[in-house]
Amino acid sequence: MCGMPEGFRFSCPIRVRYSEIDRQGIVYNSRYLEYVDVALTEYFRALGVPYQEMIERHGFDPSLVKATLEFKRVARLDEDLRVYGRITSIGRSSFSMEFRIVREEGGELVTGAEIVYVNFDTATQSSRPVPEEIRRRIEAFERTAFPVAQ
Repeated sequence: MCGMPEGFRFSCPIRVRYSEIDRQGIVYNSRYLEYVDVALTEYFRALGVPYQEMIERHGFDPSLVKATLEFKRVARLDEDLRVYGRITSIGRSSFSMEFRIVREEGGELVTGAEIVYVNFDTATQSSRPVPEEIRRRIEAFERTAFPVAQ
């Protein structure tokens, strides 16, 4: 396994499965968003907040509103990848994350992603503030204080 990139404190493994490759034998581009989604869930589990608890107890339900992916290399069936993730900013009701998907062997960057999430309220169909408890956990984990946008 390669070392943690500077500025990252979280990672999770992914192994490329047959259902994720295309006819060319490489990971289909939309699957990288699935890898990021797995990493998001595992990121909050690492903070001590399983996903269902996040929604039910904390009223925190992140919904993707913007995704930028940059493809650098291809990944193939049975390759071991590692997804690194970190929160780069937190606003009133949204937060941004940076992800790096790298090949375990050699540490080559396969795909980079910048994702913006909004805390979504299904009852009102609108955004709602990031809960203070979640903000505190993120700041403690990331070892930084994020200024709240007005």
